[in-house]
Amino acid sequence: MLELKELYKTFNPGTINAKTALSGLSLTLNDGDFVTVIGGNGAGKSTMLNATAGTFFVDSGKVIIDGADVTNLPEHKRAAFIGRVFQDPMMGTAPSMWIEENLALAARRGQRRGLSWGVTKEEKEQYRELLGGLGLGLESRLTTKVSTLSGGQRQALTLLMATLKRPKLLLLDEHTAALDPKTAAKVMELTDRIVREGQLTTLMITHNMRDAIQYGNRLIMLHDGHVILDIAGEEKKKLTVPDLLEQFTKASGDEFANDRAILS
Repeated sequence: MLELKELYKTFNPGTINAKTALSGLSLTLNDGDFVTVIGGNGAGKSTMLNATAGTFFVDSGKVIIDGADVTNLPEHKRAAFIGRVFQDPMMGTAPSMWIEENLALAARRGQRRGLSWGVTKEEKEQYRELLGGLGLGLESRLTTKVSTLSGGQRQALTLLMATLKRPKLLLLDEHTAALDPKTAAKVMELTDRIVREGQLTTLMITHNMRDAIQYGNRLIMLHDGHVILDIAGEEKKKLTVPDLLEQFTKASGDEFANDRAILS
């Protein structure tokens, strides 16, 4: 479903501020894979996600989604088949619009717009049912402005919007990092359920090593812009945080440098 082939990306090339973020990164996700991504500071995690989403173009290499080469497609064209949830709960929604209006926009992703009622009665019933499944009481607040929601409610809504029309690829960019631990755990449980029920191909960056181990069927670790560990199956199920840190040190020859990940 996703192929990243030999991706290279350097920011501010030719200057004293030049920074190589991706260095020959290659990764393949099969249909239905739920891959968690972890790495030290500046390992290239967010750069990889942004390169996949088309936020910027890579210097060289290829991005292939479901067999189609999208390397030169801009972000707004890739958005037709990519769902994304950002770290900041303020992103991914239209805050001045109602909950039902946000869901209606998500339901029409990739479609041509016309003149008709924004939200039909049938859609309202569908949205109530979907929101009820979140367990956050949002099903009775369809006409509430999204700006009034808490961070956790907003991330849950964004997750629902990102998956309302089954995307070929779901990108989760540390989507629980800005939430308190209890809310983060709730959003992760919702994420796991939605991904499993929809059999969604998912790439999730996380700073939480326990989440990286607990969720998904594969775990990859980045270092200096490329993959140094790719763990799946029974090996992943048996992993512990100390095991992961030890494997990182062996693979990279360096100490793991991410305070948030270690403290979490």
